Amino acid sequence: MPEQPIADKFKISPFLVLYMIMSMQIGIGVLGYQRIIVAEAKNDAWISVLVAGFALQFILWMIYKINETVNGDIVTAHIYVAGNFVGKLLSSIFIIYYFILSLTVQRSYLEVIQVWMFPKMSIFWYTLAYMILCIYIIYGGFRTVVGIAFFGLVLPSYLFPIFGFSLSLGEVNHLLPIFEQSIKDILLGAYKMSLTFIGFEVVLFFYPFIKEPKKSKKWAHLGLLLTTLIYTCIMIITITYFSMDLLAKSIWASLSMWKIVNFPFVERFEYIGIATWSLVILPNICIALWISSRLMKRIFNLQQKKGVIFIAMATLFAINFFPTRVEVNLLNNLTAKAGFVFTFIYIPLLFIAVMIAKKVKKT
Repeated sequence: MPEQPIADKFKISPFLVLYMIMSMQIGIGVLGYQRIIVAEAKNDAWISVLVAGFALQFILWMIYKINETVNGDIVTAHIYVAGNFVGKLLSSIFIIYYFILSLTVQRSYLEVIQVWMFPKMSIFWYTLAYMILCIYIIYGGFRTVVGIAFFGLVLPSYLFPIFGFSLSLGEVNHLLPIFEQSIKDILLGAYKMSLTFIGFEVVLFFYPFIKEPKKSKKWAHLGLLLTTLIYTCIMIITITYFSMDLLAKSIWASLSMWKIVNFPFVERFEYIGIATWSLVILPNICIALWISSRLMKRIFNLQQKKGVIFIAMATLFAINFFPTRVEVNLLNNLTAKAGFVFTFIYIPLLFIAVMIAKKVKKT
């Protein structure tokens, strides 16, 4: 069952895939991923980031092979392998997955605001305002969502050079000796990068919306490479700036580094960073909501505009069940494990199944 052709006016240029991938990968994780990786790989944590990033290049290659073989999205791939009923049943799981992903990003960002800026801020009212904004963006169509991904990456990009302030206070010998940790510890650190790195697999869902999709391959791989290098550089700066003991206690290491930044016109730069980060997570949530509602349209023939409202209301309801750090941490761990299974187990299995189905259909 091939997907109905998408009109060219709804499609995006191949180079915009770079922004879609990077905007999904750069999110709330940047603010505090360092402590989790360092807990496993210590001063070799930057190697874990590189290992995870380069492993994902191979997964991205698989994603493109799946899409090219079935000439469609993940729903088409599932139907191609398992038939109409089972294929749609498998695809429906990802409605829940991307709903949970958007919920995790939203709640984790809210926690940062509550801890660093407004302790008594209402979770409900902030989420309501944010969901209304996301619905408005998605109602503009897929190209509008891509535009938000572009601006959500470009406009806050001034924040990344700010990490350079920490270099003046860093100790390079914190990185030494290199390869001090065992391969097992380095691989465990790479595994813990799951929540931070997940997001590039969205190509599986919007592939039919790319003009000349084969030309987008190089941009997709470049986007993944740039994200890997950004995370690696931030990790290296963090290790040189913090002692291992202090870093183990720093939940939001990136925000702690921003605290030392002092300009004549602003005293608490981390407040500007946190406020700006609302632009960074906006594409994360919009793309996740768009995918969930798109899948509802593909599987249940529910109008996408209605699907978005349904998922936004579910988010508004579910977010109240995560009031404290303990529940937020459980949500993060659940999403990280689900992301790891989807990326490193399910996608390779789907790739093998599609290749086998292709051979069977030929014969």
